[in-house]
Amino acid sequence: MSQYDDIEEGDLPEHRRSPPPIDFSKVDASKPEELLKMSKKGKTLMVFATVAGEPTEKETEEVTSLWQSSLFNANFDIQRFVVGSNRVIFMLRDGSFAWEVKDFLVAQERCAEVTVEGQVFPGKVAKKDDSAKAKQQNEVNTKKKGKKKSEGKKPDLDGNRASKDKVEL
Repeated sequence: MSQYDDIEEGDLPEHRRSPPPIDFSKVDASKPEELLKMSKKGKTLMVFATVAGEPTEKETEEVTSLWQSSLFNANFDIQRFVVGSNRVIFMLRDGSFAWEVKDFLVAQERCAEVTVEGQVFPGKVAKKDDSAKAKQQNEVNTKKKGKKKSEGKKPDLDGNRASKDKVEL
């Protein structure tokens, strides 16, 4: 007989509770996120978020406090712990809501990235930076290609009839 035998299931520590059964008939095999949601139901889960830019710890505190308030107002039981000048942990009592929280966080202006279960999701700022970098890279490539074309195109004075340029002799 252990010390947990006379304690009700709901009062047991999380690691001692039996996991809720997963109904695989309701799981869509094409959406692995659904299986993760179901497997994390009722379990505590941590979501890591990074604030964009070079914020001070106080700025991170203020920004993430707003995020936490918004999530709390949407009925998410969530706790927040600032762990660095730009890093925060959101702890959820029910891990099945982690992906909704992730969707909210990556849509925020100051969010650089969100990590759930080891998967990193770029935030709104990171997506802008990536598209700006890609655009800048495309401009550089276009300029390089343009130079190559203009350098390679010299008038052919030996009678190239396909050329539109007429050369008077």
